[in-house]
Amino acid sequence: MAGATLPLTLGRARTEQLASAAYFLRRNPRMIIGGLIVLLWVFVALFAPFVAPYDPKAVKVDEALQPPNPQHWFGTDDLGRDMLSRVIWGARISLSVGLISVSIGLLVGTSLGLAAGYLGGKFDLFIMRGIDALLAFPALILAIGITSALGPQIQNAMIAIGIVAIPGYARLTRGQVLAVRAREFIVAARTIGAPPLRIVMRHVFPNVMNALIVQATLSTAFAILAEAALSFLGLGTQPPDPSWGQDINYSQRYLPNLKWWMSVAPGLAIFSAVFAFNFLGDALRDALDPRLRRSG
Repeated sequence: MAGATLPLTLGRARTEQLASAAYFLRRNPRMIIGGLIVLLWVFVALFAPFVAPYDPKAVKVDEALQPPNPQHWFGTDDLGRDMLSRVIWGARISLSVGLISVSIGLLVGTSLGLAAGYLGGKFDLFIMRGIDALLAFPALILAIGITSALGPQIQNAMIAIGIVAIPGYARLTRGQVLAVRAREFIVAARTIGAPPLRIVMRHVFPNVMNALIVQATLSTAFAILAEAALSFLGLGTQPPDPSWGQDINYSQRYLPNLKWWMSVAPGLAIFSAVFAFNFLGDALRDALDPRLRRSG
């Protein structure tokens, strides 16, 4: 009897979880909308060689400055390059910068926050004063300064954006660790002689992961914006490689002549990607925070 009851119990629990997830999605359409747009951009970036109708670098002077038409949905630039293809290939740059820079900030910032929050004392004081020094500079200005010092390359832009993201992760992680450090199960682990590294990785870190997931999602939106700004200033992707920010900078000279499509296409791409990650981040915050779930 006990063996027959166990599968029924597991099946009922799984059904309740699915019903709870479906109820949450109905109450939070932001997760569906944001998630679908993010998945669409990821798909476009991964399969750009198959999705893009033309070579984004191919120059066709005889097709220059064409407005949107059935052959070129987003029109062409002054060199005859297809804007839709450049937007599609530009997604690879923007999402790659978002992934790599967020990974840098997440790895370094979380490590510093965990160590500072758990160890405390002079180590905490030293680390957090360094974090405060980084926070004293506006994020985008600091990214511009670092990229200018390292050189105008997309790899350096990734490093700069990753460094700018470190303080946010460090402060968030430290605050979460300070809240968890005094809880009973942490005290019990110390009492039985568990080493600090084991306590941090097995007991502390899992309790701060939810906040870090939300922060990483929102930071990706900032990274996309920062990459576009750096490329707009000539500090990111270099011509003729496609980049949303660089294409806006290149095409702004034609706006007075009403050649609007050259700027609108990459601008809409930036807007939709940033919108999607922010939407998804807000929905994940509501999903992963029990207090918000209860209040809803």
